[in-house]
Amino acid sequence: MTRRWIFRILLVLYLCAVAWLCFGHFSSIPNVKMSYWGIPTDKIVHFLMFFPFPLLAFGGFDKYTTKPWHSFLFVAVLFGIGCLLAGATEIGQGFTQYRSRDPKDFQADGLALAISCLIVLIIDLAKQRIKK
Repeated sequence: MTRRWIFRILLVLYLCAVAWLCFGHFSSIPNVKMSYWGIPTDKIVHFLMFFPFPLLAFGGFDKYTTKPWHSFLFVAVLFGIGCLLAGATEIGQGFTQYRSRDPKDFQADGLALAISCLIVLIIDLAKQRIKK
């Protein structure tokens, strides 16, 4: 099994975990601090939940970026798909009785995606330079 297939399998497992975390009905959640450094804990969780998406997708599909403009396009598409996923989870949570829609959750998701996509872009451009 190649490295790319391992990342693709991890990406599918990751998406299943995100769905479970976003739509699971957890009746007994341990008490945690409400905030760290003034940042609400649930926003930190959202950030950490969406940060891996671009990295896993890059690991599974990086062979298609052979030129710098491919990298920029790839990262833009990753960011767009990640935002669609984040938006869909927030909208979907609004239809449940036990979750709520929160635009600030989407902002935390988007910030995580933006930072992670920037890391992917830097890695991919460096990889292309090394190959030259």
